[in-house]
Amino acid sequence: MSRLHDPFLRGQLAISALFLSLGFQYATWAARIPAIKSDLDLSAGEVGVLLMAAGVGSAVAFPAVAYLMRRLGSRRLALLSQLGLALALPALSAAPNYPVALLVMCADGVLVGCLNVAMNAQGAALETRYARNTMAKLHATFSAGSLLAALLASGATAATDSVTAHFGVAVVLLALLNLTARTGLLGEDTPAEAAAPEPTHRRALPSRLTLWMCSAMVFGTVAEGAMNDWSALYLEDVAKASAHLAPLGIAVVSGMMVVARLFADGWRARWGDGRVVLLGSVVAGTGLAAALVSGGVAPALGGFACMGLGIAAVTPCVYAAAARQGSDALTLVAAMGTTGLLAGPPLIGFIAGASSLAWGMGAVAASAGAVALCGTRIRWTPAPVAPSEATPA
Repeated sequence: MSRLHDPFLRGQLAISALFLSLGFQYATWAARIPAIKSDLDLSAGEVGVLLMAAGVGSAVAFPAVAYLMRRLGSRRLALLSQLGLALALPALSAAPNYPVALLVMCADGVLVGCLNVAMNAQGAALETRYARNTMAKLHATFSAGSLLAALLASGATAATDSVTAHFGVAVVLLALLNLTARTGLLGEDTPAEAAAPEPTHRRALPSRLTLWMCSAMVFGTVAEGAMNDWSALYLEDVAKASAHLAPLGIAVVSGMMVVARLFADGWRARWGDGRVVLLGSVVAGTGLAAALVSGGVAPALGGFACMGLGIAAVTPCVYAAAARQGSDALTLVAAMGTTGLLAGPPLIGFIAGASSLAWGMGAVAASAGAVALCGTRIRWTPAPVAPSEATPA
């Protein structure tokens, strides 16, 4: 069969367009925060609240997202929320004052929550329908979207000071991605795994399995978010790296995560999701802990590489497991992921303020270890995998 007519590859391309859209849209407005700060005459504290508004909107959207998933299905919700995120960019650039900007960012967070759940549901359904792994590669395209947005922002900033013009180009690209997504998204969601029906009065409560997945997601995203925010400062303040070497911390972590996610579907096929999460989180935690004990720039970069390599596959695997439990479980797990990304950096900052940044980074290593413990309590039931997908991409 021609690759162009392979329904799995067509679906993979369509869902990748959603993941790419989310990474691209987020990095697009984040790259222009300095210009937005200047246009609205904001203080540093007001910028912090503006950034938090998006996260809060995403975290508190859980009940609405769960309802919309049941009402619309993942395909319609994904396309509508992706379009809404595209329109949020010109709305932000046109915001006349700070309160309006806060409302736009809060709405942006709600749309992010919708798209995050819907696109992961599509990815899990694609794996189940065609018995081939793809979730890790889909998550890699999110990082690719962030990179594309950074390149566009760099070029747009060099060409013009207009945020409106920059966001206009971004909207066109997001519209093209929306059209691409329409060509291959699955028309119906994969139902949750068959299980004995629970009593009616317990249906609103998450199962123990879902709670363990939520815990794994929180600890995994705490580690992921904290590494992005604190690695450069650790290199400069604790490892005594020079100013031009400090940014390598973020580059090492993000680069290893992209590479790992490109290969992780093959690892999942060979070893299973549970073993990938367990071994990956152990590598992440012990690698970073060893680097902290050793001290120095080179060990730190090695520990950061271990963290990026080991933690990269955690969220794709947990999302896939949650999706097999149904849309409510997936929505709750996704909300907990957002909570981890929000809580991680300030939590590490609090620990660093009370003791030192070395202890704060030690908490990141401990978070990775907690992922391993949670992973042993999750019933991993990966979708059947075709032989052709049993080797790394």
